Amino acid sequence: MTAMQSPISVFARASLSSYSRLRLAPYASIRRRFLATVRDGPAVGAKPPTAVLMMNMGGPSTIPEVHDFLSRLFHDNDLIPLPFQPLLAPFIAKRRTPSIEEQYSAIGGGSPILKWTQLQGAAMCSLLDELNPASAPHKSYVAFRYAKTLTEDALAEMKQDGVQRAVAFSQYPQYSSSTTGSSLNELYKQVKQLGWGGNGEVKWSVIDRWPTHSGLIDAFAHNIKAALQAYPEDRRGDVTILFSAHSLPLDIVNRGDPYTAEVAATVWAVMSKLNFSNPWRLTWQSKVGPKAWQGPQTAAAIEGYAKAGTKDICLVPIAFTSDHIETLYELDIEVKEEAEKLGVHLTRASSLNDSPIFIRALADIVSNHLKDYDAGLIGPASKQLLSSDPRHVSPKSQETKRWLASGGTNMSA
Repeated sequence: MTAMQSPISVFARASLSSYSRLRLAPYASIRRRFLATVRDGPAVGAKPPTAVLMMNMGGPSTIPEVHDFLSRLFHDNDLIPLPFQPLLAPFIAKRRTPSIEEQYSAIGGGSPILKWTQLQGAAMCSLLDELNPASAPHKSYVAFRYAKTLTEDALAEMKQDGVQRAVAFSQYPQYSSSTTGSSLNELYKQVKQLGWGGNGEVKWSVIDRWPTHSGLIDAFAHNIKAALQAYPEDRRGDVTILFSAHSLPLDIVNRGDPYTAEVAATVWAVMSKLNFSNPWRLTWQSKVGPKAWQGPQTAAAIEGYAKAGTKDICLVPIAFTSDHIETLYELDIEVKEEAEKLGVHLTRASSLNDSPIFIRALADIVSNHLKDYDAGLIGPASKQLLSSDPRHVSPKSQETKRWLASGGTNMSA
């Protein structure tokens, strides 16, 4: 190791043959630095950090947080539009809390998504300091939509740190107005309520989607290859790869939301990386309520394959960047139990979590974004983000997008 190389740099560039040996070692120092930053804040007189705001849905870290998580979720009309939402949302959240608490109990008492997002962000920023020293130091902030750490908490920490440059980085690789769009609307709302960060105090830009980034594709392909090793060599090439993504209500799909197309683009890029070595399909999970949703549902697809005689299936969560309730409970417990009853040998590719390939991808995405923005090659928000779905124009989203297009400099833009 040269004097200019940090442990995470060596880790991220390590060959796949040394992947297992190196997987965990560098994170001890990253964790120490992360905790020290959270505890002490930036040094007096130090250059304020370039903020990377990691936006995601989030999940309750403990059982007592489940009700508030559900309440925020069902109050969000970007995600789940409901008639009489202010009245119905509390009722639905209260009714569903006991069953969802049981699910979180079954996976250890809470969601690990905060832990993974903090780890990914700290490791990414360590690499960013090397890749893009002009904007160093970099610091990640977690902005969850429905669970701690909430967007307003992240903004308060950024204000305390004196942040002047920030990248709103969606942790949904594929864009939807119901996920990334909702997080951006919440960012705009909380900036207005805080009265800081929206009128030039912070220079904002947005990374709103990255469905075919080469590092993301490499990380998925690596994990799929590892999962396929569970099958005998003579059967390995015939294993059906079942990509599973969070579903959307069909009324959102039919208004022109790009999510379905972008998930399909990720799947195609991954299979291309694998040289189309196996049969594959894209399925959908996590349907809620009586409305029609994008299908086929993952569990129903496995049942159909079993009836047709397919006995080897590898599940790949293709729209998530870490483990949480939808991988650890829905796929690993519910779907796996049904597959076993049907006589299907079901494996699941590991989630991206602490994958060094994936963390390097995150750093590359942000580094290239910062360099391209500073060089005038891109604006603060992509043209795709600033466009509207052909059959749906949301005044709330249009206001958010005008603010983002101004680089966060004009709340009345």
